[in-house]
Formats: sequence, C-alpha cells, structure tokens
Amino acid sequence: MPDYIYLLENRLSADQRNALRQLRDAARDAGMILFLTGDAVRDLTSGHAVRDLEVAVHGNALKLKKPIEKLGGAVWGESEASRSLYLCFPGTVRVDVVSTHRMDYTKIDKPVTHAASIQEDLRRRDFTVNAMAISLNEGSFGLLMDPLNGAADIEARTLRLVSNYGFLEEPSLLIRATRYIARLGWDLDPKTRTRYENAKEEGVIDRLSAEARSRELEQIGHEDEGLKVLRALEDEGWMKVLFPAWTAAKADEEKLKALHDLAVELLMQGVHPDMSAAQMQLLTAKLSAKELTALKKLMLRPGFVEEWNSLDALAAKFAKVLLSKENSRASAGFKLFTSYDPEAVLWLGFTSKDKLVQERFNQFLKVWPEARQRTPHALMQELRITPELATYKEIVQAIFLELIDGKLTTPEEMRAFLEPHSPPAPPPQITLKRPRAKRGEAKVKERTYDDDEEPEEALDEDEDLDDLGGDEDEIDLGLNLPKVDLDLEPEPELGEDLEAEPAEDDLEADDLEPGPAPGKRGAKSGKNQPSSKPAAKVSTKVNAPEMKAKAVPAAVSAKPAAPPVNKTAKLLVSRKEEKMANAGNAAAPGVKPPQLQSADLTPGVKPPQVDASADLAPGVKPPQPQAAVLAPAVVKPAPAVKPAPAAKPKAPAAKPAKATAKKAKPAAKAAKKAKPAKAAAKKAKPAGKAAKKAAKKGKPAKTAKKAKPAKKAKAAAKKKKR
Repeated sequence: MPDYIYLLENRLSADQRNALRQLRDAARDAGMILFLTGDAVRDLTSGHAVRDLEVAVHGNALKLKKPIEKLGGAVWGESEASRSLYLCFPGTVRVDVVSTHRMDYTKIDKPVTHAASIQEDLRRRDFTVNAMAISLNEGSFGLLMDPLNGAADIEARTLRLVSNYGFLEEPSLLIRATRYIARLGWDLDPKTRTRYENAKEEGVIDRLSAEARSRELEQIGHEDEGLKVLRALEDEGWMKVLFPAWTAAKADEEKLKALHDLAVELLMQGVHPDMSAAQMQLLTAKLSAKELTALKKLMLRPGFVEEWNSLDALAAKFAKVLLSKENSRASAGFKLFTSYDPEAVLWLGFTSKDKLVQERFNQFLKVWPEARQRTPHALMQELRITPELATYKEIVQAIFLELIDGKLTTPEEMRAFLEPHSPPAPPPQITLKRPRAKRGEAKVKERTYDDDEEPEEALDEDEDLDDLGGDEDEIDLGLNLPKVDLDLEPEPELGEDLEAEPAEDDLEADDLEPGPAPGKRGAKSGKNQPSSKPAAKVSTKVNAPEMKAKAVPAAVSAKPAAPPVNKTAKLLVSRKEEKMANAGNAAAPGVKPPQLQSADLTPGVKPPQVDASADLAPGVKPPQPQAAVLAPAVVKPAPAVKPAPAAKPKAPAAKPAKATAKKAKPAAKAAKKAKPAKAAAKKAKPAGKAAKKAAKKGKPAKTAKKAKPAKKAKAAAKKKKR
C-alpha cells in the first residue's frame, strides 16, 4: 500500500498543493472535515497524472463559497441540487467541492439527495476504483478509506460497479465507463460488462439527466486526448444523446497534434499549461457558429466557457508584453515565459504568425536550453555547491540566466560568481591514533600469549601419551619416519685394563639413580621386573692420556621396578624400542640431557638423531636437536670383532596398534635373553670421576656413544661364541 502522505506531497503539483491547503483552511474555519475523493485518489494510487481534484466535505459545501473567494479561488459554477461548488484556483487547478450525501432512487426519474457520512457517500459512487477517500484533516492526514476494496481493482485494472443497479439508476455511468476505457485502457469486470450490454440494449441512456449531460460534454475537453475519447463515445453511440452535431469529423486533427507537441515542449521548459480550453477550440473547429453557441450553453462550468472564449485576448496581451523593451533581454524573456499564464503562452505560440514572436518562442524552446550544458558542475562541486544544498536550484537557475545573457564566459568569472554562494568548509575530521609503542606492546603481548599456549599444548600431548599405559617399550607417534640404525666407527678393542662383567644385571645397578615412576615417559623397566636388584659395577681402566681426550662419563640410573603391565594394553611400535632397550641411555632425574656438539664427532661418523620423544625423567627438558657428542677414537679397535653393517633407513609402515603390540617384544625381555658380549661392553663408556661428580652436583652426564639396541647385542654375542 503506497504512502499517501508522500504521494500528496510529491505527486501533486505546487498549484494543486496550494489549492488543497486553502481548502483545508476554509473547512477548518467553518468547522467541517474534508476528504480527497474521486479521480484524484484513483490516479494517485495507479500512478496516472492527477488532472482534476474532488473534495468531499461533511456539511453544506455552498457555505465555503465566500471563504474560498477570499483565499483567491474563483467560483466557476455551483449546483443547488447536489450542493456542490466548481472552483478554479491559480494555475488553472480545477476543484469540485461536493457535500457528502447518498441517493434515494425510489423514483428512478426523480432521485432524492440526503446528507450522509463519508462512508455512505463512498458507497453511492459509480465504480469501486472511485470509491476511495484520503483524509485531509489534522490528526488523520493521509489516511486511506477504501470500504469496497477499490485498490485491488486498480491493481487488476478493472472497472467494477459499486451497485448492481448502477447503470439503471444513473445512465451517465454508461458514458463514463466508455470514457475510462478509452483513457485508462482498463476493461470492465465480466459482471459489469454484462450489465453494461443489458443497459445499452434496454435504452437506459434515454433517461440521462441534464446535469449529467453537461458534465460529460465538458469532460471531453478536459481529457488529455479529447479526440480519442470523442471517437470512442461516437462509436458507442453516446454522442447522439450528448450532442448529435458534435462528431470527430468536426475536429481539426492536424492542429490538435501540433498543439500537443507544443504543450510537451513547454512542459520540458517548466511551463505547465492546461490544454482544456485550447483543445476544445480545436475539437469544435468545424462546428457552425450556431452549433458552437448551443454547445457552450450546455457546459457545466460557466467559468470554463469564459476561459475558452478569452483565449485570443489572453494571447494578444501576452504578445504585447513579450515584445516590450523591459523583456528584450534573454533572462527577462525567460522569466516572463515561465511566470505568465501558461494557457496564454500555449495559445500564442500555437496561433501567432508574428516573426518576432516566433523568434522569441524559438529562443525559449531551442536556443536558451543549450546554455544549460555550460553549467560548471565540476566547479560547483569543488566549491561544495551540491544538490544537498537548500539553495542549489536557485543557484543553478541564476547561472543559467547569466549564461543566456552572454556573461560568465571565463572560468575566473564563474568562480567569482559562485564563491559567495559556497558554503563554509566542514571542520576537519579528528582521528585518534594510538602511538606505535602501544601497538608494538600489544603485538608482543599477543605473541607472548601464543608462545605460552604452545608449551601447554605440547604438555597436554605428552600427558595423553603417558596415559596410554602398558609396556612403554614401543610407542608409535604416527610419524612415517625412516628407521635408521646408526653404526658408528668400529668399537674400540678392550684391553686388559678395561673390564666388564658380562651379567645382565650390570645394566641395572643399585648405584644408579632411581628412574621415573612407572607408566610415565622415560621409564626403562621390563615386564615383571623385580623392584630392586644388586647392580654390577662397571670398572673402566683406560690409560689416562687416551681417556683424557674428551672422555664423556655415562651416568646410568636405576629405578624401582615397575608394576606388572596389563597384557591387554597394545601400543604402537616406534624407534623408541631401540633406545629404551639399553638402560645405559637413561638419564638421572633432575639431570639435563647431554648437549651434543658437532665438534666432538669422530671423523666419518654421522651424528645420531635425537628423538624429542626420548624417555626423560619428570621435569627434564628434551634434548636440543644437535649433533651427538662422541669421544674421539682413542682406543684401537679389536681386529676380531667387526662392526655390524649399517641398516638402510626404511620408512616404517603404519600398523594397527593391536597387531604391533603383539609382535613387539619388550626391551627388558630382550635384554634378559641377551648374553654378555664384549661388543655390548665396548659400546658402554665407563663413568669416571667426572661423571660421579656431575651426578652429585646434578649436572647432566655425557654419553660417549649411543648404546646399540638389544637385538644387535644378541647378534654380537652369537658371533663371540663362534
């Protein structure tokens, strides 16, 4: 549903709004309420141009005659029977002011009028599209009243009778229906069409009243395309009833077309003439003088007939003013064209044969409009003169008038003319900027927060791995890394001074530091290992000069036995199996892992890869990924023992946890089965005095070489037997 307040303020012309304002003032002073009704509401809703206005008031509309005349409105006619006034306001705005009433058709030939409310008045109308009203009163301004759902018929472009007996009670509706179809292009509702045909066949039009005849005759001249409507009425046979002498053949069709073209050109230049009188003059151009006089007497509004008759006089008066010296300048002539009576301007431009008049019309319609293209819009934008400015239209019009007078030929003149109209520049925008230091601090805080989160996440991951339970010999982190067996340089030959007891218990000594609790990362316990075991001391007697060269003591810690591991726990296999098999690789609690330096490597030996997941005591940081610290080869290798060939790295395939756990043997079990071997002893570096001191001080002990896995130790023992 459209907003009718907006439509009233924007779809009506300035003269029409002024006429309604004066009517509201007069009705308020008289204590009446009024409504906009009829064709105006229909045209506002449907989007057509509003031609005539009709206002309905509660009470006698004739009482508003004198107040309206005082306000500047001209009374063109009145009707005592229907208590209606026919007014004309400045700008040729035609307004019909009617009293709200209802009709009593007890006697078809003599209907009786009764005062009624606006609701009853709407129900006695002709078609539903005209039975709508908009309130013009304070407190309800713009409120639509549509008791018969006329808005739906407007949307459907349908004409539907308000009353089933409309054509019988008011025969003029037959003529009105034909006129609406010709003007709007709408069609009758099927039932309405049936009633129309029936009424036409029965000859209901013969009972047409004199007032209705006068209204319909005059309305032909008020149509935008009067000749088209005249032909439609003639085709239906209604002109024989209205005025038989008036037909389409009596109109000057060529001049009517030229008149419409001129009216359109004037509209483009801001002149809005009412063509009714001029059109009526051409529609009746071929009628005889007697017929024309008789037709004028039948018109409903005598004021309209006076305007029709005075067209030539108005045009002559305008020609005299137009050619005067006061209006010789282009700007003065343009102002005269746009402010004078538009009907006089239209008729003079259409009928005048004077060359000077035609030249002025040519300037107004063709030459002067070209000056609008030279309007300095870019300069106006630069000076902040935009359409949002209240006086924008006046400034543009002033520039246009200067241009058609031959002024403002240079940019400097245009700037000098526009600068007084330029509004002050807006204040600069205040932007608050934070110092860079604060932004840097914020970024540092963000990074610190992120860094703090990372260790927590890593710790959570470790805890998740610790909670897995079961044998800790084999843990698969899901990383498809190649399995590498590091075979270092040939093992040094054991001399007489190097003694190692070939007992399994040598690797689990009481002197070693206790290990972490069972089930935690870094546990080095086998299955069903006893809680305590006497440890065999490893004695290392090596020549002092040979051992001095970066001898790294190995701190081997012992720990209490782990409780029996649940056999159902099945873990994945990883490279940890090899590292955890040898107890000599364990670090004492609280002792940092050995820092490996690339400088301590034996020539030709690749540094061992340090696994971040290696078993560490609680609280001990994982070793940094650096090269392993290896003691230089100071002991001559034994010729009898050959180093095991290095295994080629293979990418372990991800196996299911259950299958891998079944196949994997605990490192402790493998260590028990392994027989003492000289090769295993060769790998272990003795712990000297420096290692003991480091263990007491809590410093990390350095390992000379990485212990071989239990499987390699077993292979070395078999070779020794052979």
